[in-house]
Amino acid sequence: MEDQGLQPGSPHPLGANIRPGGVTFSVMSRGAERIDLLLYDDADADAPARVVPLEEPTHRTTDYWHVFVPGLTEGQLYAYRAHGAFAPEAGRRFDADKVLLDPYGRAVAVPAAFDREAARRPGRNDRHACKSVVADARRYDWEGDTPLRRPLSQTIVYEMHVRGFTAHPNSGVAEDLRGTYAGLVERIPYLVDLGVTAVELLPVFQFDHQDAPGDRPNYWGYSPISFFAPHHGYSSRNDPIAALDEFRDMVKALHRAGLEVILDVVYNHTAEVGADGPTYSLRGLDDGSYYLLDRDGAYIDHSGCGNILNANRAVVRRLIRDSLRYWVQEMHVDGFRFDLASILARGRDGEPQVDPPLLWDIDTDPVLSGAKLIVEAWDAGGLYQVGSFAGNHWKEWNGRFRDDVRAFVRGDTGMARTVADRLIGSPDIYADHHREPEHSVNFVTCHDGFTLNDLVSYDRKHNLDNGHENTDGTDHDLSANHGVEGPTDDPAIESLRMRQVKNLLAINLLSLGAPMLLMGDEVRRTQQGNNNAYCQDNEVSWFDWSLVDEHADLRRFVRQLIALRSIRDAVRTGDRVPLAELHRRAHIRFHGVRLGEPDWAEHSHSLALSATSLSGHLHMYFALNMYTEPLTFEIPAPPQGPGWWRALDTSLAPPDDIVEDLASGVHVDARTYDVAARSVMALVAPASPST
Repeated sequence: MEDQGLQPGSPHPLGANIRPGGVTFSVMSRGAERIDLLLYDDADADAPARVVPLEEPTHRTTDYWHVFVPGLTEGQLYAYRAHGAFAPEAGRRFDADKVLLDPYGRAVAVPAAFDREAARRPGRNDRHACKSVVADARRYDWEGDTPLRRPLSQTIVYEMHVRGFTAHPNSGVAEDLRGTYAGLVERIPYLVDLGVTAVELLPVFQFDHQDAPGDRPNYWGYSPISFFAPHHGYSSRNDPIAALDEFRDMVKALHRAGLEVILDVVYNHTAEVGADGPTYSLRGLDDGSYYLLDRDGAYIDHSGCGNILNANRAVVRRLIRDSLRYWVQEMHVDGFRFDLASILARGRDGEPQVDPPLLWDIDTDPVLSGAKLIVEAWDAGGLYQVGSFAGNHWKEWNGRFRDDVRAFVRGDTGMARTVADRLIGSPDIYADHHREPEHSVNFVTCHDGFTLNDLVSYDRKHNLDNGHENTDGTDHDLSANHGVEGPTDDPAIESLRMRQVKNLLAINLLSLGAPMLLMGDEVRRTQQGNNNAYCQDNEVSWFDWSLVDEHADLRRFVRQLIALRSIRDAVRTGDRVPLAELHRRAHIRFHGVRLGEPDWAEHSHSLALSATSLSGHLHMYFALNMYTEPLTFEIPAPPQGPGWWRALDTSLAPPDDIVEDLASGVHVDARTYDVAARSVMALVAPASPST
């Protein structure tokens, strides 16, 4: 086919962009000798329908290759081939046989014969390769949708998996919608009823679902091949453009229900793992620019996945910022959780930087200023930055909260003083930096590790089905089986496990900071002891909806915990109060079994605290007893007014374990309270603002 009407195009903007009469294409490749634009009629085609050679000097401006092709419209499938030297030691891995995705492609078409191995083997792989799709995000009708911008102080995050939420046959979702964006929409009322305010979705960027051992799938999605395209496999529709719309329909529906959308994003590595990994995009376009290499051209790996992006190189910084802006501006997401974010703080030699350019770029970006920016402030290379992550707007997954609360509830010694700090926003980590409490994103479970049920049911991991001979996953879960490994019919063990589940939930949701819950913990979802279910796309990982009725009392408990937290925080409407100032204004005081006498000894397994809401309208008293025997706590004299009412006692059977509302609480007029072994108790007292 003759290339009549072609025009040189422009190096900017990058990607495929619809213009009057056709489409402009632009891609970066510093070391290529020639780039071919491949146009396909079908994702499963053995060869492109048309090849447009991009040659110097007409189609090259510095490192950018560009062209305008008339007659093309939205939905056109395309890809690239890059011609050049194969010299890994010099950061060049050009292979003109391989079909390459556009790093800025807005949608991805996945062929029926997609094959990861074909991207590793010598030879052409057209039929087996994903293709980018020309898309126009601006044509979508958002119907007035705008960001919710809920303050983090009023946010309850629910970490969930798009597919896993509704993939189970008992989800109540139509079979053709199970495990999809549309399927999630069907179950929004459940999330609203629970009381959470934001969903944090495990990776939804297009990823390599074959990046797992044997015939297992990559379920979690931490294996990206595109930073712009939503994962096609989560769409109920085959058309890639329709998949784009389905994702946006989901965001719009969540917003209408008052729920924000936070994306778990992976900008630290890609699916092109290791020297013998597949060539999908960046490796074939400009290996040395996109990835961090040592002096011999080998991949530096602080992700544990075979490569890391050269995140502070200008072209990569631009790619990541453009991707984030796109998801905020065009896809209307409300925030991001950055996987292994400390990698983004590493320089070209792999060493941590004091002022990482990329992190400050994002921190000061005006488009991103209103988005929630949450980081996993560590990496697999040993860099741990909880409490010291660069920037002003970043919030941190508090891994120390998770570990310390788990250890305290399990009954470990020497934890009372430490867990006291976790309850009040971790001032030992954040107060010196003038942070507000919500800088700490508190959690006791997440996708990585045991579920809450398994945390109190297993002493050790059971990951044999993952294909790594049980060597994968952490060995530091700080879990306890309380007498039997796994499921049991013993009522005493089961009762203790349920109490421990409630203890962990109560501490997480009532501590200062922004709480995060793991999908299904509110109904004791189990992964059968698997603490690394990244390759389990089956009932091990899926939400089992039969548990919603089986553990309705626990779900009610969580719902009321959230309501109790909301009462406590009602005065805070976005005000940014530093930790030290908050502690002073809230009159936070620690106690032991005696008032004003906290027990910080090594053997102590208990503590209590009292506080007042910032408005002065509510007094609170919490007692935590993780000892194996009951303890009698002195409680403060009740303030003027109706006195103390019991809001929470995890040792009691439902519905007495937590009140439906403060008016239905049990009045407490004694000066002491017997707190049962391994339980959490909370008292509240309304008071006048002048009290």
